[in-house]
Amino acid sequence: MVESIARVRHIRVTPQKARRVVALIKGKQAEEALAILKFAQQSASEPIYKLVHSAIANARVKADQDNEFLDEQDLYVKNAFVDEGTTLKRFQPRAQGRAFQIKKRTSHITVVLATPEVAETGAATKKASK
Repeated sequence: MVESIARVRHIRVTPQKARRVVALIKGKQAEEALAILKFAQQSASEPIYKLVHSAIANARVKADQDNEFLDEQDLYVKNAFVDEGTTLKRFQPRAQGRAFQIKKRTSHITVVLATPEVAETGAATKKASK
């Protein structure tokens, strides 16, 4: 089983908006996730598309290092989540000398791709233990 992780940190997308896009691809095949992200209208879909593409490349490299066969059609999004990054605090001038604070939020996005485990090997070990 091949498992690869790709992360992007301090991306200038609010976590709330990024989580909405990440929810679209959880549990999907990697190629299907790329197709969904390519045509999603949210602005967060572009960096997440690049991240999934990077995770596929990471899986390819990891399989080559371990001398394993990797069919990219088998990869699926095992887990994807968005954490809150640092918040940039800016001020906007307002009337009568006041200032309003603007919070520019950032996100840390993580995507984990994996190949499905073969169910037959688990059944074979159960039979052997009996």
